[in-house]
Amino acid sequence: MSAGGDGTVGKALDVLDQIAGFGRPVRFSELLEGSAFPKATLYRFVQTLTHQRMLAYDPERQTYAPGVRLVRLAHAAWAQSSLAPIARSYLDRLSASVGETVHLAQLDHAQVLYVDKRNATQPIEMFSQAGKIGPAYCTGVGKTMMAHLDPAAQEAAIAQQSFHSFTARTILNAEDLRAELCEIRANGYGFDREEHEPGIICVAVPILAGTGRVLGGLSVTSSVRRTNLAGLELLVPLLRDTAGQIARDAQSWRFPDMMTPQPQEKQA
Repeated sequence: MSAGGDGTVGKALDVLDQIAGFGRPVRFSELLEGSAFPKATLYRFVQTLTHQRMLAYDPERQTYAPGVRLVRLAHAAWAQSSLAPIARSYLDRLSASVGETVHLAQLDHAQVLYVDKRNATQPIEMFSQAGKIGPAYCTGVGKTMMAHLDPAAQEAAIAQQSFHSFTARTILNAEDLRAELCEIRANGYGFDREEHEPGIICVAVPILAGTGRVLGGLSVTSSVRRTNLAGLELLVPLLRDTAGQIARDAQSWRFPDMMTPQPQEKQA
């Protein structure tokens, strides 16, 4: 958590991020344990966010959870800044065709934001869920989106990767990641070779605007118990066709560039 840099608003958003990260209602004592703020400061932020209905407080359980105002804003963001509404019907058709798990994702400051998901005919347990943030350097959809960024944006994204070892196959340094991204860009698609979760593999393609800008990524995910990388590679033409249809429909939408820093106001 960052305790500074963007003033009061940034600190309040840090608190919201922390609460959302629990994935369940959370007590103040739990927040305090992992907070960068002093107790009085954290309590003041929590109370303000609750008064503004960004958080909801349950007096019986003494817990905090995302509030109705935050949920409303999230729905508005999903509708206006996400590929999900455009891609819904295409994901449905792709999922029905392949019978495996389908992910739609966008880059959110060098991380993968899963914006939609279709479960396989026979679902398998995995990390990804719509609304979750995941690492980019060890997921097929994350690497594929990074591979198609312009050089400056790609270097910025690589610099933000944490390189934690999730499995024995996880890429653990920037040099190896650059080599992988170069190969993915040349091929136009990439794989997750059990790099994030043991037994989970995927093939992914980028969703690109006419200018080449990365709008998102699309993947088909399965288990080594059901298929292999060669089997998933056979789905690349179908994935590319689906990604192209989504990109064409997205041309009339204006998506925020999540990799570009906001301009800083000049100080007087």
